[in-house]
Amino acid sequence: MISAKFDAAQAARDIEAEKITVMSEFAPMLGSILDQAKPGQLSSLRAVTGLDSPETIERFERECPQAAFWVTFGQSETSGLATLSRYRDRPKSAGRPLFWRSIAVVDGDDRPKPTGETGEIVVRGPTVFKGYWNLEADTAHTFRNSLHHTGDIGYFDADGYLWYAGRAPEKELIKTGGENVYPAEVENAIRQHASIAEVVVIGVPDPQWGEAVKAVCVLQPSKTTTADEIVDFAGSLIARYKRPKIVVFVDNLLKNDAGEIDRAAIKTAHAQS
Repeated sequence: MISAKFDAAQAARDIEAEKITVMSEFAPMLGSILDQAKPGQLSSLRAVTGLDSPETIERFERECPQAAFWVTFGQSETSGLATLSRYRDRPKSAGRPLFWRSIAVVDGDDRPKPTGETGEIVVRGPTVFKGYWNLEADTAHTFRNSLHHTGDIGYFDADGYLWYAGRAPEKELIKTGGENVYPAEVENAIRQHASIAEVVVIGVPDPQWGEAVKAVCVLQPSKTTTADEIVDFAGSLIARYKRPKIVVFVDNLLKNDAGEIDRAAIKTAHAQS
C-alpha cells in the first residue's frame, strides 16, 4: 500500500492490518517502525529491502526472526535496484548485481579494477535512464564511454558481492534519508538572500538521516540574519528536504593559494554536525 506520508506508528498498524509481507525502506524508516511497533504487529513481514545501518538491520532480524533484510545498491538513474542480496549472506556488503544490470568497478579511464580494488561504480542495462532533462552536458559526462557513472566508489569481492566505499571526491552530493541533495542547488538558493555574501553547503554525519545538510555562510557587510531565517528562506525556494538542517556563520570561507573557495578544507573544518 502507499501512504500520503511516512508515520512509523501508522506504518506498523498498516503492516498488521494488511498482512504486508514485503516492505522497501531507507534509513531511518525501519528503525522508527521498530521503535513504534507493538508486539506482533510486524509478524507478517517476510522481507525488507533497502539501505540502513548494520545495527538497525541486525536489530530487525533479531526482533523479526521470520523475516530477512535484503541489501541493495541503486539510484533513481538505474530505476532503483542494481544489486540485491540477503544481508545475512554477506553482512555489510551492498549485495550482488541483478541479472538485468551490468555493473563494473572502473578506474579513471573506465578500465575494470581488479577484485578487491576500489574504483567508481558504473552501470549499464535496459533500465538505466536515458539522460537528464535539458542537461545535455551533464548527460554526456554521466554516460561517457556508454556507461552510467554513478559517482559512488566501491569494490567487488571474490564472490561477486559489491561493497560500497563512499562517493567519488569530484561528485558533490549529499544523501539525507535516502534523498539526493546537490549542494550547488542549495547554495544557489541561499545566495539569493540579501544578507548572504558567500556560502558553501556540505554534508555532515547525522545519526537519524545518515547525512544532514549544513550551510557555512559569510554575511554581507553590515547585514544580519539568523540560522532559522536562512533555513526558512531556502525552504521557500527548494524542496523542504533539501534545506539546511544546520546553518553556521563565519567571517570568511577558507581559500586555496589561487584564491578559490577550498571546499575540501571547509568540509574538514566543519565536519561535525
